[in-house]
Amino acid sequence: MRKWFMIAIQAILLYGIYWVGTFLEQVLHLPIPGSVIGMILLFILLVTNRIKPVWIQEGSTFFISHLTLFFIPATVGIINYLELFAGKGFLLVLITIGSTLLVMVSSSAFSQWLIRKGEEG
Repeated sequence: MRKWFMIAIQAILLYGIYWVGTFLEQVLHLPIPGSVIGMILLFILLVTNRIKPVWIQEGSTFFISHLTLFFIPATVGIINYLELFAGKGFLLVLITIGSTLLVMVSSSAFSQWLIRKGEEG
């Protein structure tokens, strides 16, 4: 019971940071999405120790473990744009596969670099 309460509180904290980012986007008329602004705010709060990683660890782990569920609405939404895929479907599949591989390779290289840097310091 305590674990679920902590996850809920941490999720509310993360959502609050997202909401602040969205609010700043709308008020300041920024060209950056509010969710990205929220992530930048979270990063700044973590780097400056205003928020300790322990305070959001369980909530963020919960979200990451259920991340695939967040892609279902976007995938189902593609059905509304089937005509877009009709002529260039194969090309879009190739672009998707290529970009996915690029993200995987670059993320892997960056993670390995961070691990090596952490072992040195």
